Amino acid sequence: MQIDLRSDTVTQPTPEMWAAIRSADLGDDVLGDDPTVIALEELSAQLTGHEAALFVPSGTMGNQIALGVHCRPGDAAIFESDSHMVWYEGGAPAALSGVMTKTLPGIRGAMDPEAVRAAITKRTYHTPATTLLCLENTHNRSGGAVLDAATMGEFRQIADAAGIPVHLDGARIFNAAVGLGVPVSSLTSQVTTVNFCLSKGLGAPVGSVLCGPAAFIEEARYLRKRFGGGMRQSGMLAAAGIYALNHHVERLADDHLCAQKTGEALQGLPGICVDLDEIVTNFVMVHTDRPATDWIAPLEAEGVRALPFGSHRIRLVFHLDIPADAPGQIAEAFQRAGVGLSSGSPA
Repeated sequence: MQIDLRSDTVTQPTPEMWAAIRSADLGDDVLGDDPTVIALEELSAQLTGHEAALFVPSGTMGNQIALGVHCRPGDAAIFESDSHMVWYEGGAPAALSGVMTKTLPGIRGAMDPEAVRAAITKRTYHTPATTLLCLENTHNRSGGAVLDAATMGEFRQIADAAGIPVHLDGARIFNAAVGLGVPVSSLTSQVTTVNFCLSKGLGAPVGSVLCGPAAFIEEARYLRKRFGGGMRQSGMLAAAGIYALNHHVERLADDHLCAQKTGEALQGLPGICVDLDEIVTNFVMVHTDRPATDWIAPLEAEGVRALPFGSHRIRLVFHLDIPADAPGQIAEAFQRAGVGLSSGSPA
């Protein structure tokens, strides 16, 4: 059996989730009458502590709708330099909304608050207005690093003082909440708007939810249509999301534990290094002495699928389809792959 650690997006619906999908009440969401979509949006708003919510096909679309509502063409938004919205959304801020990206370096996804304060500019004949601060929690390129409520609150205070909103790319915000042992609303209430994914650790097949003030969501619904995200009988997808929010949040702790045990099992193996202190949610970042791409085929031959995440780094992402006994199997695969690479023999 292959252990697929490429992402937590590869999960398959559980039998119970399939049953929820099959029994979903359907309407036409573009016409506003799909009852299951409405129920998902109401539940999402309630959980995150916001007034309203909008079901969208993907996290990228949710983030970019938020950017398009918050900003005008020519405005600037502040991002951490390794953020998903900068690296992995196809240049959408510029292409879709004409927004200038101001990037600031961070430590484990957290920018220096004083640097953020200094980067906020007023509109003049020479400078764009900074109209949005964007955060990411958990932080993908930092290996699932978490921003706690105090840190997020500090950023919100800076934004409030400047009179600008805060958008949270919360693709894995439920992982952050479970990792910190707090309700998700304690994190999401710190921001003006938040987008979270149903199709990552929560295990639904498709979809994200954008949450925020009611007036914002009304404008977001218009942009969703413009961006091609209006779906019809999407209640079958929303039903999976409702099931995930009701049944798959607390179990994220199992993924975090599996990641921690895997990191421990990988300690001391030749050719790789893992920093256990960096494993705080469902990611393990494996640093390699050879190019990361050299490891991928040998690992797959040993039954483990993974992705290179930099020149000498492999990302392992844990999810509900990874069995509890996987850490030992993963360590054995790395050991055999490493021996083959060291000897120069094919895997």
